Amino acid sequence: MAFNFSELLKKDAKSVLIVDSLNLAFRWKHRGQLDFCEEYIRTIQSLANSYKSENIVITSDLGSSTYRKAISASYKQSRKEKYAEQTEEEKKAFKDFFAEYEKTLIHLSRYYPVFRFKGVEADDIAAYLVKYKNKFKYGNIWLISSDRDWDLLIQDGVSRFSYITRKEVTVDNWSTHYEVDRNHYISYKCLVGDKGDNVAGITGIGPKRAVSLIKDLGSAYDIYDNLPINSKYKHIQELNANGEVLLTNYQLMDLLTYCEDAIGADNISEIDRKLINGN
Repeated sequence: MAFNFSELLKKDAKSVLIVDSLNLAFRWKHRGQLDFCEEYIRTIQSLANSYKSENIVITSDLGSSTYRKAISASYKQSRKEKYAEQTEEEKKAFKDFFAEYEKTLIHLSRYYPVFRFKGVEADDIAAYLVKYKNKFKYGNIWLISSDRDWDLLIQDGVSRFSYITRKEVTVDNWSTHYEVDRNHYISYKCLVGDKGDNVAGITGIGPKRAVSLIKDLGSAYDIYDNLPINSKYKHIQELNANGEVLLTNYQLMDLLTYCEDAIGADNISEIDRKLINGN
């Protein structure tokens, strides 16, 4: 497999592309294409050229989060149930897809750091890299993922590109994507939950009510501190009765705060060693 690295001289030595590798691989799964290794790597190189990023870091899930499972046994349980209901044909397609994905990770590891730890999710690895970007001497960071959870990481110098929407989410265009400001995005998620990860929010509180509560009371922590709220509305009564859900959801979804707990000290040492010492 041949690669052209002639563009590296034009790139920013501090800029980095952080790739949500399994998320990106589903681009080919959705097309029904099971021979995608070379195209996958060319796509990453193309994105690096577009964003003038000399550094590329590959992050990958290896099972669902042990940290989150310890907090909530039902975390991502709906996905497991969904997979169990697959037909034999669907199971074979998934098996073939993951075989190609594993092959792709092996090829990627020859050129770029690949971080993958049992019971750790790519979200947390990306969060750690963003949280300690100064330690790694990173400049601009581009997150490559269609997962909106990664928008929790957006800040000055950290942006996300989605291959599905072909759109960027940045500090400057945040308000075109969300009705809450960046600092309150985690509070919004704590209130509404995350169906994809089987994280329950407060019954009766959807996007509009969550935005309204945040505008009136502040963060989810502020909302919790104001409970019980005097109201006859059913969704407020649900909130009063289940306020602890907000605190649990912070632990499940606040990537920047809990990334180190989710990754583990030994795995963090490996990340630091590879990125700082290069071995």
